[in-house]
Amino acid sequence: MHFFKSTQLAWLQSSLLLLVLVLSLPTQAATVLKPVDNASNDPSFLAFRSQLLKTIERKDAKALLAVVNKNIHASFGMENGIEDFKKMWGLNKPATSQLWGELSKVLKMGGSFSNKTTFVAPYVFSEWPESQDAFENWAVIAKDVNIRAKPSTSAAVLKKVSYEILPIEFSENEQWVTVKLAQGKKGYIASQYIRSSVDYRAFFEKINGLWQMTVFIAGD
Repeated sequence: MHFFKSTQLAWLQSSLLLLVLVLSLPTQAATVLKPVDNASNDPSFLAFRSQLLKTIERKDAKALLAVVNKNIHASFGMENGIEDFKKMWGLNKPATSQLWGELSKVLKMGGSFSNKTTFVAPYVFSEWPESQDAFENWAVIAKDVNIRAKPSTSAAVLKKVSYEILPIEFSENEQWVTVKLAQGKKGYIASQYIRSSVDYRAFFEKINGLWQMTVFIAGD
């Protein structure tokens, strides 16, 4: 009997020691990507962007195309240049073009200068950390965003996150993005609060003293 008590005590002591070691291990800090907007570093670009946002609000195709570079990089295929850009985005019927919504989101999400004459937007692309796989991780783009147990606004909230980069799983649900949590669990974030770094982004370059959009593209 004494032998069994000693064995149980030793097992309990080793279990407690293991628990203390596990609890004392440092937890991996979340990777955070906070919003960045350096547009004000160049007043000429800041004024250009402000005017471009007004052009977008009016859905003014003529004014937009006046600042689109003739050799704009618009896809990873053969469709490049201003004529292909117009066809891709249906700018012959500007009122129904999807371009305005996509470009507006990109511009309103800030960005940063890659050099003195090139501004890249949004910050989710321009500031994306090289340590994070851009296809396996997406960035939460707001503060105190709910991660829910199911893809529904009525589902239980598992936790709240702010500007974190999270591993994701792909699904066909356009309203919700599936994120991977600890211990193999899954959660769901409403798609408007999380974004892929390889979603649409724009490059603006100052050429001969004038700002032009030289890239508007998604993917890789």
